Amino acid sequence: MKQRRSPDYSLYVITDRRLARGRPLEALVAQAIAGGATIVQLRDKESNDRILYEDARSLRKLTGERGIPLIINDRVDLALAVNADGVHLGQEDMPPDVARRLLGSGKILGLSTHSEDQARAAARASPDYIAIGPIYATTTKENALPPLGTEIIAGLRPELRVPIVAIGGIDKTNATLVGRAGADGIAVISAVMGADDVMAAASDLRAAFRQGKEEAR
Repeated sequence: MKQRRSPDYSLYVITDRRLARGRPLEALVAQAIAGGATIVQLRDKESNDRILYEDARSLRKLTGERGIPLIINDRVDLALAVNADGVHLGQEDMPPDVARRLLGSGKILGLSTHSEDQARAAARASPDYIAIGPIYATTTKENALPPLGTEIIAGLRPELRVPIVAIGGIDKTNATLVGRAGADGIAVISAVMGADDVMAAASDLRAAFRQGKEEAR
């Protein structure tokens, strides 16, 4: 039986066509990887299935060549179609046990959580990682929930064995604090995809997060 992968979640970059401002998605992802992105998620709530498939296929080729895992947001079928490395599910998506059965044991399964109770429940489903947020206020998502602060990470880290990826409003000014709180990685959208210099933005974020991890040792 194929074993699950254990990727580096340090800098988890999530795509967003709107923030790309017409720039080619594949080029932006390549720049993000060059700057230090360790994992990439294709997230697109607006495009049709054909566009999603073409984007997923091109990013699968790119990330495969760079040795970076590609995660597909929500869509187990699309992940299987392009042989992506895994899927990320929200609270209203397919149940994680069903997704795991479809994906198999060798794929990455991530779950979104927005409270301590959700994080604990998600951990019991044995995902490969859980995302917790929003940590800070964010404008990327409509009707965003109130920020949770880094305290939720510091509180959950001692009791959860699953990797924790912090998300929501994280940028180079606060990434150090997130790393210091005990997160295994930071997930960012606008801080990288919306940057004028994507490679530099990714590099700055990874360095800031790494500094926080080192300070916490």
